[in-house]
Amino acid sequence: MIVAVVLSAGESSRMGRPKALLPIEDETFLERIVKALKRAGVGKIVVVIGHNAEEMRSQVDHLPVKILVNHQYKLGQLSSLHVAIRHILSDPDCDGILVHLVDHPYINATLVSQMIEAFYASGKLIVRPRYQGKRGHPVILSRKLFTELLNAPIEQGAKAVVNAHAADTLEIDSDEGVTIDIDTPDEYSQHVKAK
Repeated sequence: MIVAVVLSAGESSRMGRPKALLPIEDETFLERIVKALKRAGVGKIVVVIGHNAEEMRSQVDHLPVKILVNHQYKLGQLSSLHVAIRHILSDPDCDGILVHLVDHPYINATLVSQMIEAFYASGKLIVRPRYQGKRGHPVILSRKLFTELLNAPIEQGAKAVVNAHAADTLEIDSDEGVTIDIDTPDEYSQHVKAK
């Protein structure tokens, strides 16, 4: 089983409001992401929140997800991944995690299914999508990497582990959505309101 982990703990300081709750086609970024993961057949979804955790929880409590709180969210994304991995470690059925960022709303259910199939068929430790050579999200990380991720330098993030296993990575060509990262009001206007 692959467990989806959606990282949504940051302050959204450049956006000025929580990216998880930004509207996109009559739903929020987080609702859209969770729907796509469900459509792809992902059975277990973990969402890691941090900044304004109680307020955020009240806004996302209706979703079919497990909500975890990263109290050290200011340390960056890897600290949120650590919270998720520590929670998932006790589940012997988990073969890996599909990590997605809440500021990438254009997640594709078909791609997620394809990535999960490719993960099992290839035996690779990492599966990630790319668009015109640029790497995107989500990224599948094998359970075999959990210890390495937990021990990785917090300031380097998960990239240090991912880069160390380039030879054991499968990249899947996809559409532009995998690389659209919305951090600012300008990017929001460009990618969401323009669509």
